[in-house]
Amino acid sequence: MRISSSLSHTEPLQILSVPSVPLRRGELRVRVAAIGVNPVDWKMREGGPLGLAQRVVGPRGPRVVGVDFAGTVCELGEGTRGLELGARVVGGTDFSRGQRGSYADEVVVRPDQCAQLPASVGFEDAACLPVAAVTPWMALTEHTKIRAGNRVLVLGASGGVGLFCLALTKLLGATAVGVCSTRNTHLVRDHGAIAIDYTAADALVAAKEHGTYDLILNAVGSDVYPTSACEALLAPNGLIDLVVVRPADYWAVAFHRRVTTVLGRPTKARLEPLVAALAEGKLKPLVAARFSLADAEAAHTLSRAGKVVGKLLLLP
Repeated sequence: MRISSSLSHTEPLQILSVPSVPLRRGELRVRVAAIGVNPVDWKMREGGPLGLAQRVVGPRGPRVVGVDFAGTVCELGEGTRGLELGARVVGGTDFSRGQRGSYADEVVVRPDQCAQLPASVGFEDAACLPVAAVTPWMALTEHTKIRAGNRVLVLGASGGVGLFCLALTKLLGATAVGVCSTRNTHLVRDHGAIAIDYTAADALVAAKEHGTYDLILNAVGSDVYPTSACEALLAPNGLIDLVVVRPADYWAVAFHRRVTTVLGRPTKARLEPLVAALAEGKLKPLVAARFSLADAEAAHTLSRAGKVVGKLLLLP
């Protein structure tokens, strides 16, 4: 199999050929057709809590980053239930289970990490879901219970997570307000949300004009939108969910009941309603660019710049 790997955070990703990992009981192998790129992929290379955890509990050997994948089941381990050979699936790898990352032409996972795809859903669209759509889905349906009449403020509305949050908020019947740059206001409106141009005025002051919020999803960071300023916009039972977490946030996350963090962990249960929405045309992923697996480093360089509108994909 081919993997995109790096020996350390200071070295670029490179393509390696390694033997396929033997399947254990209850595992399955997926031939990968498309891979979603997320900021957490390159952030784990640079260290931090997740990068350290991967080194400690992740599999030995070359470090393979990535979570998102979509493809076809090509092998089943003994005792594996729920999926058949040839099934089209979308899912996410999990290093805490000793699994390699998804930047590869095949992955080994378990059935509870995958959702089956109908024939009408393409692999590229599906590969956009696991982290970028599951993250707001968890914020909207697990961390809070967003419903009709609620308001959601999305900081960083034109990124992969932000756009999915706008669409899912609308799907749940709530009102979304999205903060973005001038060039992306039309995109935010196209997703059924109220657009706030942060280049035209103070975004949080402008957001206050639209009422208080049951959820504020901060996909940019508290250095740009301070948590204390966001808290002033919350409804009585509102919550701030931080997608980007910095050391300065640790105190608030640990001791403040109205501040928490969210990073999508793909599971079958979380992916299935998103796949259904995709099949019904209620979710329409925006792909910003496609790269070959061999050009994964270029995809990370683009992602690091912080200006990507929509999702980046790798194609093995």
